Amino acid sequence: MVVEAEVVSVPVLDVQYFAAKGNSPTAAAVHEIEDVVTVSPSPRRLSQVRISDSVPADQLDIISSKKISDAEAIESAVLQFVPSIRSGSFADIGPRRYMEDEHVRIDDLSVQLGSVFKFPKPSAFYGVFDGHGGPEAAAYIRKNAMRIFFEDANFPQTSEVDNIFLEEVENSLRKAFHLADLALADDCSVNTSSGTTALTAFVFGRLLMVANAGDCRAVLCRKGEAIDMSQDHRPIYPSERRRVEELGGYIDDGYLNGVLSVSRALGDWDMKLPRGSPSPLIAEPEFRKLVLTEEDEFLIIGCDGIWDVMSSQHAVSLVRHGLRRHDDPEQCARDIVMEALRRNTFDNLTVIIVCFSSTDYQEPSPPTPRQRKQRCFSLSTEALCSLRNLLEGSANR
Repeated sequence: MVVEAEVVSVPVLDVQYFAAKGNSPTAAAVHEIEDVVTVSPSPRRLSQVRISDSVPADQLDIISSKKISDAEAIESAVLQFVPSIRSGSFADIGPRRYMEDEHVRIDDLSVQLGSVFKFPKPSAFYGVFDGHGGPEAAAYIRKNAMRIFFEDANFPQTSEVDNIFLEEVENSLRKAFHLADLALADDCSVNTSSGTTALTAFVFGRLLMVANAGDCRAVLCRKGEAIDMSQDHRPIYPSERRRVEELGGYIDDGYLNGVLSVSRALGDWDMKLPRGSPSPLIAEPEFRKLVLTEEDEFLIIGCDGIWDVMSSQHAVSLVRHGLRRHDDPEQCARDIVMEALRRNTFDNLTVIIVCFSSTDYQEPSPPTPRQRKQRCFSLSTEALCSLRNLLEGSANR
């Protein structure tokens, strides 16, 4: 596994941030997220490259927070690539009676936060929250996401993407997940049996950081190859099974304590009480980080309803083909959901597609019936002259 990656300071963007504790945030900063969508206006296209087998995460230049090399030697190369962020999303209730999924999609944190906080440019935030036991937990996290992740957790205020920033961001996100978990216990509007998985993805300059608790999944497309940027937390997986059993839990037919199909989640306080006691169900997120390069095309974030019926590579290939045809991430998200429904998924469905690259290839659209007809009868000038001479000669005879 490559444990070194080059991280450098990149151009900064002035962003309005929540004021320090005791100060009043602006109205724009504290408004509750309903349908947050900020899409870059300029169109981008993806290059034509080979689609191959998926790549395991341990073969990536995934950053080790403890060891990052100095980047001065590659600074000029870095400045040649800055991610161009744009995204699309689509959600569907699927075959379920109730919709329990929620998501957040913010392509530009400067628009959303709005103060004198310098983020590396670009800066973006995405989250998928897959609820269970009712919609209350997922709805609460989505509604309060900006406060939980940026204000309550004291998100680091810096413009330098370096070792210190990485450590502070990871600590802040870990704190945010735990604060969100505790908030669900304290809020009387959230049923104690309601919980949610949570997967968040942040882009700061060229840094991509994914934090995950549960079985949503983030998949990166690098030159057509699928790279898992998160690990599903299911009780049947050996590492999770060991942890669950060490904490007194058990696995019954793949379910944690015979109830939950995930081993990490926010909420579900009927399984975590008494508060403060060790529980086999935890809210601790796992992190994966990497430095984006020009080979990184897009990120897919989806709930388990997608991955129950589709491999990471199949999803990447489907999105890539769609972007090369119509260059519309929102349509690609819809296509993924429709494909999962066609494959008879049994869950709610939510997908976010985040595009990074901008190159100049796009597949031509298939001709319309009228265009095909016109092509069939399209003749060159020379051919028309020859045909006319032939017809005139026949008439003279």
